[in-house]
Amino acid sequence: MIERKRGVYQGRNKSSAYKDLVWTVATASNTELGIAEQTKSTLEIIERNLEELGSNKFQIVSSQVYIADIKDKPIMDSIWCDWLGDNPDNWPQRACLGVELEGKVLIEVTVTAVRG
Repeated sequence: MIERKRGVYQGRNKSSAYKDLVWTVATASNTELGIAEQTKSTLEIIERNLEELGSNKFQIVSSQVYIADIKDKPIMDSIWCDWLGDNPDNWPQRACLGVELEGKVLIEVTVTAVRG
């Protein structure tokens, strides 16, 4: 059946899995940081969430990145590429949108990945 991992917010979980698929979302735990540090933190959390449900960053098939200032996209892109590495076989499909985020959150990332 559906497997769910609790997060800290009421009414939603940080991750869910069903059969071979995992979905997870993350923002940085410290929103006082700049875009580079928030991006690194967010991706570290994504990676831990995936591992908790039997997946990893190289199993991501789709991702959506939401950033508070689209002008920060080149910074995020550089960190994203370093995180995933040079092998294009490990690169997921990804969309990046500039959106209004709550408080001092500068980036939010959602991914869908395969388990196993």
